[in-house]
Amino acid sequence: MSRQLFGNNQQTNGFKELHGLQCIAPLVQTVEETPEPIPARVKGTIPTWIKGSLLRNGPGKFEFGNQHYNHWFDGMALMHRFQIMDGQVTYRSRFLRSDSYNQNSERNRIMVSEFGTLAFPDPCKNIFQRFLSRFEKIKPTDNASVSFIKYKGDYYVSTETNFMHKVDAETLETKQKVDWSKFIAVNGATAHPHIDPDGTAYNMGNSYDQKGVLYNIISVPPAKEGPNDTLKGAKVLCSISPTDRTRPSYYHSFAMSENYVVFIEQPIKMNLLKMATCKLRGKNFNSGIYWDPNQETVFHLVNKQTGMVSPVKYHTKALSTFHQINAFEEAGFLMVDMCCSDDGQAINTFLIQNLRKSGEALDKVYNSLARTFPRRFVLPLNITSDTPLDQNLNTRPNSSATAVCHSKDKVFCTFEDLHSDDLLDYGGLEFPHIHYNRFNTKPYRYFYGCGFRHLVGDSLIKMDLDGKKLKVWYQPGLYPSEPVFVPSPDATEEDDGVIFTQYTKIPKLDRSTFLLVLDARTFEELGRAEVPVNIPYGFHGTFQSAEN
Repeated sequence: MSRQLFGNNQQTNGFKELHGLQCIAPLVQTVEETPEPIPARVKGTIPTWIKGSLLRNGPGKFEFGNQHYNHWFDGMALMHRFQIMDGQVTYRSRFLRSDSYNQNSERNRIMVSEFGTLAFPDPCKNIFQRFLSRFEKIKPTDNASVSFIKYKGDYYVSTETNFMHKVDAETLETKQKVDWSKFIAVNGATAHPHIDPDGTAYNMGNSYDQKGVLYNIISVPPAKEGPNDTLKGAKVLCSISPTDRTRPSYYHSFAMSENYVVFIEQPIKMNLLKMATCKLRGKNFNSGIYWDPNQETVFHLVNKQTGMVSPVKYHTKALSTFHQINAFEEAGFLMVDMCCSDDGQAINTFLIQNLRKSGEALDKVYNSLARTFPRRFVLPLNITSDTPLDQNLNTRPNSSATAVCHSKDKVFCTFEDLHSDDLLDYGGLEFPHIHYNRFNTKPYRYFYGCGFRHLVGDSLIKMDLDGKKLKVWYQPGLYPSEPVFVPSPDATEEDDGVIFTQYTKIPKLDRSTFLLVLDARTFEELGRAEVPVNIPYGFHGTFQSAEN
């Protein structure tokens, strides 16, 4: 383990401004797929009790012909599988054969619009046809590049539109395109569902009508009704109206406790008129997304059993969040732990041209971003007309969070940090992960994530909530993916297990990518499995046990 940091820095607005950042352009370059498994070279020891596969997803192709994507989120989905068995590892990858990928490949040009890239009219059409095409409605992409998820025992890759794809988790072959809107009245769903112990999955998705948008809480039953079943039985538990139905909030995920789904309505806003007319205006889809720091963030609570939306709304200052850590109920309070930032403009900063910059231009992009930190909100659940006003209702010991009731249906909250000042030295924390199967929706002690002293993660961090202590794994020129915790088969403690992450070296050399295995308790390296292929920096993944 190394904790040496690189780059010159100076203090700016409470954060360390970095200079001399390494160019990470190789992390966002097109690569070839590796459809047949290849052996990895193992260094150290990978425990033989690990039997399964790390499945990961992310962009892997950033252009077709002479047309290039603009945004990191636009690249074509490339699925990865590191299979671990008897201390040995093999690797394979495949591009998702989505309709978007197939149409683009067939014409060798970008035919389907993505989040930050507008598909231009076909040059083979005449001038009048190209003019008329600007009035056509943009079809949602099925480029499911965000994550691997599981419904009813089957694996899917997902994005945030109404389309996802069932895939073969062994071969990574694309099996079936599934449309949420064929089962329930939603126009999309997140790539971050939550799973109850009985296997019921919960998710969120928007629906649109003439009045604007509704946020919908979705449930999917755990069991299949037949071999070809996908989302049959899915239902909308309830719908939540945005503060402004024509300018709803963007959300990437949500939180869940034992009894509640927690939706965080943040002031990253979507201008529906701009989005609906982006093709006519010749603008990208993301041009309709903006940050409004003058609006508060609102927590909405939905009872999972009844589908009832709590009339009490929990407000806090403007902040943005992409990933929640955990949520649990205890002694009349609901704790919501999440990674959040005081600014929400980052989503439009992750342009490929920014990620490929070097020198002072790269430093400027990084230093313009607000850092993301783990924080806890404490929401009092038993608000009634008799609840005292204008005093802190948080009576939890050793908690600096506040919750002040302003009326019978509004509580204003402030957070407490889930870290000490030493996390500032590592650029904050994102891509959080916990011992999910045993501790999601329950009190817990540890979480893991990436430190961000760059535009992508550049260190691995283990946070201990007992004392808010951290452990760090860092080596210069190595960039880790989201950490995934896998418990040991005889685990008795919360951190009995290993951490998996995929690392990429810069400059890229032979075997520049490797699967790293850390002892989750000590955060020391156990072993690594090097593969002779380049893998771009991706988003999310999961561990598939060989026993499931």
